[in-house]
Amino acid sequence: MAADQIGAARWQKARASDAKNDCVEVARLGENEFAVRNSRFPTGPALIFTKEEMDAFAHGAGLGEFSNMPV
Repeated sequence: MAADQIGAARWQKARASDAKNDCVEVARLGENEFAVRNSRFPTGPALIFTKEEMDAFAHGAGLGEFSNMPV
């Protein structure tokens, strides 16, 4: 889905984002859904995740499970 077509979305960017806007933005969509987009392409695609999926991702990131991925 195109991010700019999610009418009620209030996008939030992490405070840790850099000056070039190289970051991810998240918007809560109701009680159980979140949208995620690339801040450099605000009209580009958004991915929709459930609260459980976002919780699992945040938990894994907090544990460092993604720290071995090549950059």
